[in-house]
Amino acid sequence: MKRIVGIDYGQKRVGVAVSDPLGVFATAIDVVSSANIIEYLKNYAQTESVEAFVVGYPKNLNGKPAECAQYVDGFLKKLRATFKDIPVVIEDERFTTVLAHRAMIDGGMKKSDRRVKGSADKISAALILQGYLDRLNR
Repeated sequence: MKRIVGIDYGQKRVGVAVSDPLGVFATAIDVVSSANIIEYLKNYAQTESVEAFVVGYPKNLNGKPAECAQYVDGFLKKLRATFKDIPVVIEDERFTTVLAHRAMIDGGMKKSDRRVKGSADKISAALILQGYLDRLNR
């Protein structure tokens, strides 16, 4: 069964999440360095059937692209060039980092564990993907 991959792209780290085979739930699976994300996704696509990529896109409160969107644009170009047959969907990622930190606190994660770099990145990827899945399944 096909899976949808959620991506929270950052200049240093990338959070990765995947859907369950039915496309209902998103699960955070990994944090990968930005330099290695395309190779990571190639390896993942060799073992799992990928239906689509959902990439978080940074926007300001006014809806215009944030300054860091230029880095995501570069990644999107590489992603589309590498996976020509897999659709790439853009998802608004406003507030996902704040929500990820809130989820870690509400989930009882220790402060020392919340400080681990990448914890929020993969949870943000899951939140981005879950938002997309929720709209898709309405």
